[in-house]
Amino acid sequence: MILLKTKQLQKQNEAFLIEMRKQDPHFFERLKEGQQPEMFVLACSDSRVSPSVITQMPLGQLFIHRNIANQVNPSDESFTASLYYALKHLKVNDVLILGHTSCGGVKAAAEGNQEAELIPWLQSVRQSIEGVQCTDLCVSGSRQNVKTQMERLKKHPVYEQYGDGVGVQGAIFHVENGEIEWIN
Repeated sequence: MILLKTKQLQKQNEAFLIEMRKQDPHFFERLKEGQQPEMFVLACSDSRVSPSVITQMPLGQLFIHRNIANQVNPSDESFTASLYYALKHLKVNDVLILGHTSCGGVKAAAEGNQEAELIPWLQSVRQSIEGVQCTDLCVSGSRQNVKTQMERLKKHPVYEQYGDGVGVQGAIFHVENGEIEWIN
């Protein structure tokens, strides 16, 4: 099974290479010189929500960190390192917190999931959506979660130290129709 999937991925990569070289024969030469993304994106790990795909942004434009339910958590070393690198070294102009409808992490937190491996992570999500009813696509829960993460980001020690002048924007990707809802 893995061999079939690997072959499919290889074919898709070859198609990608052909298309990119057709559009710009020197694209990969420039790409190897380094990255200068304008935006750091914190997105959910959900396979239906790929920030580069849903915004049609080319390689090198977005510096992306993903975790379940797009959480800003100062104790998450991976997130902290990504944020630091984006702000201090890449000097991004903006941070986007990208949530989505039908988020499994938000739903699990709202429903009180008690799986041992998820409890610590979902506690943060639960706190983010406290007091919000989560029904159907859980739009209100996802929206509140993004708003909470925007607040948390602004209080994150790395953002406080290196985020001067860096804007923070929130958004919800609606998996049911593909649209992005912007949150201030």
